[in-house]
Amino acid sequence: MITFLRKLFIKNYQNTTDPKVRKSHGVFAAIGGIIINLLLFAFKLTIGLLTFSLSIISDAINNLTDLFSSFVNLFGFHIASKPADKEHPFGHQRVEYIAGMIVSFVVLAIAIMVGYTSISLLIEADKNRLDFSSGIWAFIILGVSILLKIFLGLFYNGLGKAIDSVALKASMQDSLNDVYCTVAVLIATIVQYFYPQFWWLDLAMSLGVAFFITYLGIKMIIETASPLIGSTPDKELVKNIVADIKAHEEVLGVHDLLAHTYGPNKIFVSLHVELDGYQSMFTAHELIDGIEEQIAKKYGVNPIIHIDPIDTKNPLIPILKSQIDDILQKIDPKLSFHDLRLINKENKINILFDLASSDELKCDLKNLNKKVVKQVNDLDKKYHCVIRIDQNYLDCED
Repeated sequence: MITFLRKLFIKNYQNTTDPKVRKSHGVFAAIGGIIINLLLFAFKLTIGLLTFSLSIISDAINNLTDLFSSFVNLFGFHIASKPADKEHPFGHQRVEYIAGMIVSFVVLAIAIMVGYTSISLLIEADKNRLDFSSGIWAFIILGVSILLKIFLGLFYNGLGKAIDSVALKASMQDSLNDVYCTVAVLIATIVQYFYPQFWWLDLAMSLGVAFFITYLGIKMIIETASPLIGSTPDKELVKNIVADIKAHEEVLGVHDLLAHTYGPNKIFVSLHVELDGYQSMFTAHELIDGIEEQIAKKYGVNPIIHIDPIDTKNPLIPILKSQIDDILQKIDPKLSFHDLRLINKENKINILFDLASSDELKCDLKNLNKKVVKQVNDLDKKYHCVIRIDQNYLDCED
């Protein structure tokens, strides 16, 4: 059904890499959310006021925040689709994350307000204030709202998957969480309709909804802050890019891959590629240009590749490579190295390489450096080992 709606309302809906098509998906999702949440807010508020039910009123306020979220998403997708300019050379796609951050703080503020009101009324509650004569209408409205929220969640999920949108996927989860809240309110309303002596259940459930919304607000803040700070890219994307580059027979190795994300469709990938150092620079440059173009077209990223020349004619290189690898594996199987270079100087051979470190390693880097240097130097009296430790954020190995 979601595909049918996309086909009906979004031009060229399958071309999701096009910024205009992505914007159309976001606007369509925001408008759908505005319509449904506006109806739910109006209906729930009306029933809540008629029945003097704070839990229904608080649930209506929750829909009001969802309505506001839809407007923020609408604004966010509009700004995020703007092209790069002089002040913002990488585009405006991170506005989508900023919009999510704003919504998160609003949700948290509303939750605190509802929780404070619930506690105050529980302390000074007047059971004669409650009126459940309109309970049947409350059951109907809450039941319909559950169905609408389930549909809205599936609606957000379908559109979010289509354009790989963090904002829409978060909205989907928020809609499903609303279903849980509304089910809780419906249970409280039914119990109080048949058993008025449980008048306090409405206020208690309202407090529970407030705590749940608080949890969601904090979770949303953390999730939206992560891409703004700078999060790691999809591991499958990294694995596929490295595999495609290694598929070229001229490529001897890949390392030091970094990904810089400026939005859902704005990812810069930088990495080092090892090539035969004895080939022509023009040949190597042409090869790397071709690889960059291939990766850019296939994955929609902006690749930047640095060439590392490898000495393929020195017979000592493969021997040392095997010996160093054995040393590292005995210290920690997670250790790896690259950029092995040999410099003959008088009666000594300087051995230089980069040792790849990661957060998973549970050793002191200074002691690690000394330990590896000593063991490499012990291989031969002529050897003088110099190591540079790299922070290995992403694994480029198979």
